[in-house]
Amino acid sequence: MSAVENNNAVVLFDELNCVNGARIGVATLNAPKTLNGLSLEMTRLLSTQIEVWAKDPAIALLILKGAGDKAFCAGGDLHALHHSMVSNLGKAAIENSHAGTFFAEEYALDYRVHTFPKPIVVWGDGIVMGGGMGLMMGASHRVVTETSRLAMPEISIGLFPDVGGTWMLNRLPGKTGLFLGLTGAQIGAADALFAGMADYHLTRDTWPLLLEQLTKQAWYANAAQANGKNEVQADDQSDVQARCQNDVQAVGKNEALLDEVLAGLATDPAAAMGPLQQHLMLIHTCCGGSDLNKIVAALVALAEHSDPWLQRAAKTLAAGSPGSARLTYTLLKRVKHLSLADAYRFEWVAGLMCASHGDFAEGIRALLIDKDKQPKWNPSTLNEATEAWVEKFFTLPFPADQHPLYRLGLNN
Repeated sequence: MSAVENNNAVVLFDELNCVNGARIGVATLNAPKTLNGLSLEMTRLLSTQIEVWAKDPAIALLILKGAGDKAFCAGGDLHALHHSMVSNLGKAAIENSHAGTFFAEEYALDYRVHTFPKPIVVWGDGIVMGGGMGLMMGASHRVVTETSRLAMPEISIGLFPDVGGTWMLNRLPGKTGLFLGLTGAQIGAADALFAGMADYHLTRDTWPLLLEQLTKQAWYANAAQANGKNEVQADDQSDVQARCQNDVQAVGKNEALLDEVLAGLATDPAAAMGPLQQHLMLIHTCCGGSDLNKIVAALVALAEHSDPWLQRAAKTLAAGSPGSARLTYTLLKRVKHLSLADAYRFEWVAGLMCASHGDFAEGIRALLIDKDKQPKWNPSTLNEATEAWVEKFFTLPFPADQHPLYRLGLNN
């Protein structure tokens, strides 16, 4: 393994040499003390390096992982966001340049992972929440282990399931997406596989063997290798088109090789069925209908259920931001039939507005700054967080063509 960056960087970049001269790019989020929370610096380093790897014909695939043994990535850099909100208190939402820049660049990175031209493996060991989910959900090959804990817990900090979470939650089985968005419930490997949020379960101790197996594969590093030729000329339009087609074929063959390696090492989770799957019909019943007040009441009532997992989910919702519940529910409805790029554009506006409307700053204060865990939400009840109240989170503060994600998806 050859280091591309120094070991003190917040993201470590390395390359694995494979048997046929191809290489594998490995990016490690290197902030274990903050559970690899994604900062703006980390986002920028990742964005720059993966473009280098995208253009390098010898790089066959990428791996994203977290340093330490506790988390892949537990979310975004909430301390920096809180500082920006306090500094811009009383100002228009658009004045918070840090929040606007952070959300825009994080969402653009997540979208790039979704649309990356080569396979990406996310080693989703330990905690995978918020910003970690944003990276993981876009990867072509998502691995969970016996320690994986996946969640979108934004209800507890006055935000909503962003980083593409609104798009993802709409694509989960039945009403499970709405349930996870409102309750912030954590799920393990079995439920992640069931819900389609992960592709393979490997035990944590399989990591060294996985790297060994990957380096033994004869990856197709470029179009020439995929065709068994020494080089591919591109002197005219037909040659360019041929090379593009060959590149697509090479990616497909690499994905198949990667699936073969992962499938060979995969095992069944210790629990064959997780609580999300076990309670699928109950969740569907509670989250049915179009009256958010009734849905929340039904979910909060689960605090009396015999399953501790449902009890915790109910109590988290009850203690969470009523405004976040309304915003999450409304966003899920509005982006349901939109493209991924449009979902990110919706989320950026809502996220920027959250940074100027109180609950987001208050949620971070209560959880991470003062740590009193006694947030004072405003609005304080769901009845006050009306459909009219939530509209301000969808109002673009400038013309649409000035949206920082305006061109997202237009070049794909």
